[in-house]
Amino acid sequence: MSKMRVSLLSLITLLSTFGALPAAAQSNSCNKTAYLTFDTGNMAVAEFIAQVLNQHKIKATFFLANEKTKQGGYSLDDSWKTYWQERVKEGHRFGSHTYDHSYWVKDVGESDVILRPQFGNKAGKAIRFNQAELCTEIKRVGQRFQELTGKPIDPIWRAPGGKTSERLIAMGEQCGYKHIGWSPSGFLGDELDSKRFPNHALLDKASKGLKNGDIAIAHLGIWSREDPWAPAVLEPLIENWKKRGFCFALIPN
Repeated sequence: MSKMRVSLLSLITLLSTFGALPAAAQSNSCNKTAYLTFDTGNMAVAEFIAQVLNQHKIKATFFLANEKTKQGGYSLDDSWKTYWQERVKEGHRFGSHTYDHSYWVKDVGESDVILRPQFGNKAGKAIRFNQAELCTEIKRVGQRFQELTGKPIDPIWRAPGGKTSERLIAMGEQCGYKHIGWSPSGFLGDELDSKRFPNHALLDKASKGLKNGDIAIAHLGIWSREDPWAPAVLEPLIENWKKRGFCFALIPN
């Protein structure tokens, strides 16, 4: 009986020791933080990106607009309900990218802005938005996301194309939404022309350029890029960043 106890105790000690090693090793190797963010885009590589994030146990922040998808629908229609529900279960964060992916054009008058929606029934037109109308454009994403997932989005938003003004950001804050841009060295280039900016060059630049505290941006699919970025770059990029001591966090409140 005593031999059995000794053997059992030895086994428990052995398992405890080896079980603790990975966590300790991960903690010691992580001395920088980066924030991965993804805008919707045409959703062509959405499933692939979700798979890579899940495989590496990375939580990211998604900024959603109701954009036309390569599959033929829109990124917030019912066909994407399961996709967004799964991302909620995985613990990611979600913000607004304006419902119709509306680009800021200019400030106008004393308190309004001109936006150009890319989608919706006013697509391509320069439309004047007052405070209430801008709040509606930002908050529609949250209302639709709640319908799809049963969960609210976070009170954060990102202006399409990163095009902003001090007035636009202040108006967003009046709606209760904090604007989140990205870091210059966090621009991963997935929307650039693939002939002028091939994937291997983007991988090399992003692998070396990311700095502690940077917000990185990519998309769940891009119409303008012939050679998709994510399948060639995302996973080796994450691995390269980890080797440099990066861990990944959600955009803080």
